[in-house]
This record gives sequence, structure tokens and C-alpha cells, in this order.
Amino acid sequence: MLKQMEGSKAVAEAVGLCRPEVICAYPISPQTHIVEALGEMVKSGKLTPCEFINVESEFAAMSVAIGSSAAGARSYTATASQGLLFMVEAVYNASGLGLPIVMPVANRAIGAPINIWNDHSDSLSQRDSGWLQLFAETNQEAVDLHIQAFRLAEELSMPIMVCMDGFILTHAFERVDIPSQEQVDKYLPPFDPRQVLDPAEPVSIGAMVGPEAFMEVKYLAHAKQMQAIDLIPQLANEFKQQFGRDSGGLVRSYFTEGAETIIIAMGSVLGTIKDVVDEMRAEGHNIGVLGIISYRPFPLAEVRAALVNCKRFVVLEKSLAVGMGGIVATDVRMAVTGTGIKGFTAIAGLGGRSIPKSSLHTLFRQAEKEELQPVTFLDLDWDVVNKQLEREKQTRRSGPIAENILHDKGVVSAKFG
Repeated sequence: MLKQMEGSKAVAEAVGLCRPEVICAYPISPQTHIVEALGEMVKSGKLTPCEFINVESEFAAMSVAIGSSAAGARSYTATASQGLLFMVEAVYNASGLGLPIVMPVANRAIGAPINIWNDHSDSLSQRDSGWLQLFAETNQEAVDLHIQAFRLAEELSMPIMVCMDGFILTHAFERVDIPSQEQVDKYLPPFDPRQVLDPAEPVSIGAMVGPEAFMEVKYLAHAKQMQAIDLIPQLANEFKQQFGRDSGGLVRSYFTEGAETIIIAMGSVLGTIKDVVDEMRAEGHNIGVLGIISYRPFPLAEVRAALVNCKRFVVLEKSLAVGMGGIVATDVRMAVTGTGIKGFTAIAGLGGRSIPKSSLHTLFRQAEKEELQPVTFLDLDWDVVNKQLEREKQTRRSGPIAENILHDKGVVSAKFG
């Protein structure tokens, strides 16, 4: 059914159709509307049987999800930013125990300084936690990926983050197609756990593992992610057959065939990039786009195949590996090792910084001429950066960087420190 609705509410409806049995909720912007809507569904009796548990922290939310999943319940929670960091110990436990928990991450910057706006720092900080990570470009894809995520998680017995850009998607009102309960039930069978705590058949979950077996356990987690490389496109194809739309998969190409320059990105920024590419192709530029949907597992073969005939690529990242540069670009470069293709990294949109089409036009033209530095910071204000660096040279007690930058930009009226 077509509806005009907020992204968070659309995701909540999709999750409700997946019949979760336990939902653990702790609010943090910008994911709060998802669990609020699910709470209303449980309270009204629209979503039943389901236990909605208000917990005292994000760490508690993941801990309860671990317990309920281990007991055989289809389990769900949601988080973002600092909330994800607070639950990190339990995040690693969930994947290490092989529990099929589904959790959206409403992507938001990580402080300090405090920032509630969108980038991908939070989920990418957990890239090695053992969770699968799927990135949505649109609210429709966020809806569809949640339905596929429950199927994927339960088949592999592994947890999944469905990543959707905070505010840009979560709070945007768009037309989405919400499937019927019958459609979802046909696609997603009742939860049949691969492991479960059952008093009739006692087992240990979470036993101490020493050097004699730890490496094998970790390898098997890696092996399951490699299985996901095959399973993700299979489930996406099955979804297309049943629901009538192409959603999910590992990567999505846009004018990459024969393109000399290919732009690579994840999430909602792909829409803006495609608009710019349309305009540039109309002017005769041979340029395309590769959207990465599955960040973990990373589709090395598919990325290599998409790039193998291009001359250069630019990875546009809404995240930063401090002291290194690109995060996603590192994986892309691994995919094209030995091909000789030139690669560039562009850091953009940190902390919600806008990514205007005009800036992308300039960036992509520079890339075509190979005039970019290996790592470029899109629309960085070099004047205020250099002013702070000079301040630190001149004065030992130079003060807090964030407050100095705000003052230099005229955002605050007085200098602190």
C-alpha cells in the first residue's frame, strides 16, 4: 500500500510486519521515532504477541536483546551515535554468540564535539564487530532492507545493522510502499533459531574459550559473512520476485558500463550524486556511480568487476579515519589491487555538513583531470583551520579547538578558554 509518511514510521510498520517478539527500547535521536511507533503498535494491540521493554540504557537494550534472542525470540532494537558506542561490549557479544538480532542504526556523528547531525561515523566504527551492515539509499530501501534483514540474520544466525541516514531519511516524509502482512509472511517464515536456551535440552551459550579454540570460533564468524556474500543477492532477487521491486543486494550500478570515472558512496547521498552525474553525462562526461549496499560483508569481487574497466574512481565518504583518511576507500582499494586504477578519497558531509551539487560538480571535474589529492576534504574552511594551527604555534595555552573554531566562524560571540 502506498503511503506518504515519515521514514522512521515506515520502518516501524515494516518491522511490525516482521512479527518481532521482543523489542528493547531506549531513545536517542534520530532513531527514537522508530521505537516510539513500535511501542504504540504494541500498546494498541496491533503488534501482538510482542513484549516491548523500556530499558535504562543502550547497553541494557542490547543486553536484553541478547537474552531474548538466546531464548528463541525474534528480537529487535535500534540506536545511533553515542548510543551505539555505549552498547559496544554487548554488540561484540551479540555477534560473537551468533545471535540474529536486527538493529537499525540511524546514522549520526560521534562526538566530541557534540553533534546530532548525520554522518556514518557510528556504524563504521563497528565495522570489525562481526555484525553485517546494510546501507539504505532511500526510505523505501530502508523498509525493504529490514524485511530482508530478518530473513538473512536468521538464516545465518548473525546480527545485522540496517543503516539509514539520520534525519535525512529518518525524519523525511516520502511516498513508500508498505507491503501487506500476507506478503511479508510469505517471504519471512516464523523464527526457527539455530541455537536456543531450552530447559529440556540444557546447553551453555557464552562459554569461556581459550587459545585452543578461539581462532576457529572467530574464523567461523568470518565464514558466515562470506556465506552472506552469496545469500544477500539471492534474498534480494527473491524479494524482487515477490514484492515487484529491485531493492537490496550487494551493490547497485548507475551508468558504470564503459564509464571512465566512477563515484562510489553509500546511503542517501547517492541520490544527489546521481543527479550530478545525470547533468554531467548530458554535457558529455563519461561518468558513473557505484552504490555500496552491503558494507559488511564487503563485496570485493562485485566492486572489482564494476571498476575493472574504468580509469579512476572517487570514494565519497561521510566518515573519517583520523590519521589515515578514508574508511570505505581502504576496502575499495583492496578490491582493485593490481589493476592500476587510480583512486581518490573525498571526505564529505561530516557532522551534517551539506553536500551541494555545485561542490560535487567541481570535485568530479577535478577527478576527471586527476587533479585531486589522494584525500580531499570537500568544502573544508582552510582559513579557520590554518588560523587554529597558527594559534597553537604562537600560544601554548591556545584553548579548546571546537570553541575557537566556532568563534572564528562567528557562531559564538565570545572566545572561551
